[in-house]
Amino acid sequence: MARRIAAGAAYGGGGVGLVGAAAVGLLLAEVRLARRHVGNHSGGRVPVADGVYGHAYDIPGEPPLRLTMLGDSTAAGQGVHRAGQTPGALLASGLAAVAERPVELRNVALPGAQSDDLDRQVALVLSSPVPVPDICVIMVGANDVTHRMPPTRSVRHLSAAVRRLRTAGAEVVVGTCPDLGTIEPVQQPLRWLARRASRQLAAAQTIGVVEQGGRTVSLGDLLGPEFEANPRELFGPDNYHPSAEGYATAAMAVLPTVCAALGLWPAEEERPDVSRREGFLPVARAAAEAASEAGTEVTAAMPTGPRGPWALLKRRRRRRVPEAEPARPSL
Repeated sequence: MARRIAAGAAYGGGGVGLVGAAAVGLLLAEVRLARRHVGNHSGGRVPVADGVYGHAYDIPGEPPLRLTMLGDSTAAGQGVHRAGQTPGALLASGLAAVAERPVELRNVALPGAQSDDLDRQVALVLSSPVPVPDICVIMVGANDVTHRMPPTRSVRHLSAAVRRLRTAGAEVVVGTCPDLGTIEPVQQPLRWLARRASRQLAAAQTIGVVEQGGRTVSLGDLLGPEFEANPRELFGPDNYHPSAEGYATAAMAVLPTVCAALGLWPAEEERPDVSRREGFLPVARAAAEAASEAGTEVTAAMPTGPRGPWALLKRRRRRRVPEAEPARPSL
């Protein structure tokens, strides 16, 4: 299914449905009930975290690394109260510690955004007078599922955004669609349908992103067993967005891939580790495996193979993300 979605996105095929028509009536009834409990999760104040992190690593004459966040409320950090608790601030602080160099963070993500808003966000990034970011992190997809955007359209917008950013010279890491089947107020059978749709979209996103030269990290199971086992700690007050602990868990999973994309990860970690079930796989198979296991990275390996393009699947060891210090405002 993920392969069909990605192919439809790439070649302009028709919409590929994620849920059968027979389930639509029941699904809509469950959605109405879930919305009463969750509320309007697209609103609310988001802390502004833009600025420079890692002041201790200032080197006169050397500019900071530039990190930009794009996507929806998860990328923006909705659900927490302090700027240092947002995923952008956590990633900037972690990247500064690994690189031993300051990191300038800019966040153009918009709560409630769907993948079709990425065109506007990328335009903001590339039209800015400051240099192109060294790396962009995109987190998007949940609103595409809840608003029933055709998955082919969703992947088409994401792939185009990655292509534009890569063409401009930025590295790109995408945190794929989280598992919406773990949201506490959602009941069966909507929970099962949401999980299935989320994972299919995440796998299709991976195929599209890797084909454009980006890397993906699965966020699905970060909102899976860990969130499901401890929802009071890992979900925020609205039972929809992550809490500070939840965002820290997500940042810890994404940080190794961000560092690897910039050539900052230890060389020995770049070799596939068979004991961690890493290796080269057809991109569609790698995408399917990644969608079912949190923190799994997929990156392009070989453009052609016996069954089409191949990718490298890695399960990187996570590093603790340091607590974000207050940012120094950007000039």
